[in-house]
Amino acid sequence: MDTFYNRLMDRLYLASIWIAGTAIFFMSLIIPWGVFTRYVLGTGSQWPEPIAILLMMSFTFIGAAASYRAGAHIAVTMFTDLLPRWLHRSGEVLVHALMAVVCLFVVWYGSSLCIETMGQSIAELPWLPVGVTYAAIPIGSALTLLFVIEHLVYGSQAKRPAVHLDEPEPVPAVEGAR
Repeated sequence: MDTFYNRLMDRLYLASIWIAGTAIFFMSLIIPWGVFTRYVLGTGSQWPEPIAILLMMSFTFIGAAASYRAGAHIAVTMFTDLLPRWLHRSGEVLVHALMAVVCLFVVWYGSSLCIETMGQSIAELPWLPVGVTYAAIPIGSALTLLFVIEHLVYGSQAKRPAVHLDEPEPVPAVEGAR
């Protein structure tokens, strides 16, 4: 089923992948720069560590949302596997409903954390409010919540073409062709 909501989630998923990928790319450049300036040049730069932390927060929370939609998150099925076959679907719904509760909790308290720390600045980067570094927490949790809702309403979306960009779409067979 391809609905407006699914297509919107495809776009949010792709944006999440790009944000997480860009964050880890720049992190992989910034951290060696910090090591180089400290140990080779003898004068450590002050900005690499807080920027790397900001990027790590983005990669972790926004990347986790994308991972949830792709079905690539860690899933322990030990307890649900012990359930009788006829309860498997109920167990799955319960797990995703609990995930939605956790997401709501993190969105609420993560937003509160961002708001409360917006007036503080990072010592090494006085222009950057601490709340900005925490913004990935509620944003990533809100994205995860949207993906949880999609999963509860439409089922797993892990096989959508937007999720598996590396797999070419099958070419329809032409009748009469060999």
